[in-house]
Amino acid sequence: MSYPNGLLELCQNNAAAYLAARGLPAPDTVRELGGGVSNTVLLIESAAGRFVVKQSLGKLRVEQDWFSDRQRIFREAAAMRALVHHMPAGSVPDVLFEDRANCLFAMTAAPAGAPTWKEQLLSGEIWPATAARAGSMLASMARASWGSARYAAEFGDQTVFDQLRLDPYYRAAARVHPDLAPRFDELMRASSARRCALVHGDWSPKNFLIAGSHVVAIDFEVTHYGDPSFDAAFLLNHLALKSFFLPQHRTALAGAAASFWLALRDDLPEPAPWFEAATVAHLGALMLARIDGKSPVEYLRDAALRARVRDFARNLMLAPPSRVLEVFEGI
Repeated sequence: MSYPNGLLELCQNNAAAYLAARGLPAPDTVRELGGGVSNTVLLIESAAGRFVVKQSLGKLRVEQDWFSDRQRIFREAAAMRALVHHMPAGSVPDVLFEDRANCLFAMTAAPAGAPTWKEQLLSGEIWPATAARAGSMLASMARASWGSARYAAEFGDQTVFDQLRLDPYYRAAARVHPDLAPRFDELMRASSARRCALVHGDWSPKNFLIAGSHVVAIDFEVTHYGDPSFDAAFLLNHLALKSFFLPQHRTALAGAAASFWLALRDDLPEPAPWFEAATVAHLGALMLARIDGKSPVEYLRDAALRARVRDFARNLMLAPPSRVLEVFEGI
């Protein structure tokens, strides 16, 4: 299917016509989901079932200019196909079809009413079992790909990871904090040299859908073969930021961080003595990046609180503790 002015920019208004052109039943409902800043995501409900269509954006929805290759959507579909048999049953959606001309694909949807883990955390529903599941799922991805020449060849290109993570997070924050630029540079160099497993690149509470005791991981667009400590730090950073935002739940969030970390650390495929220090290094950098990078965390609006997080993150980069869980003891 082609369009005279290039690819179709999918939206609620043209989704029915698009699906009809593919020979699919007319949808009963089309609802736009939270696609973050980088995608359009539509939930389709029709006689064909309940599924999601996802299309990548070339220019991301942020205040500063931020661009990325739209072909990254097919890396996401490939990663989901590669991992679906290595992760716990039902924890990765099935890919239904791809549309190369329009930079989109369709996948199975989570059960109706499944909230994101982020929604649960922000409402004070903090369950250690969910955090442990996120840790064991990440360990499963590491075990399936650790030292794999096949996955290194298929997912070794890190262009999109650079476009969507290193540049808007680390380099952008380094420009705001030039005294820390050498530390950001060294972190990126060291991390680039640690290429040993598949990395999701957005292992965040917003990318887990919770259906009872079942956890579904989504949003694999930044998947690449690289440094798995980045994913560990990415998730821990979100729990740390919420600890600042929800001080009344700080103890529960620290417990969730411990459940996640221990489930991951204890189930890695082989001893990795560098893993904890690398996780702490990424954690400080990511925390600062979510204050002063191109994608600041949206719920930390209070200037005084942002300043407190900024100071904490800078200290974490300058004087990192030896253990991950010491970070949460200091919040």
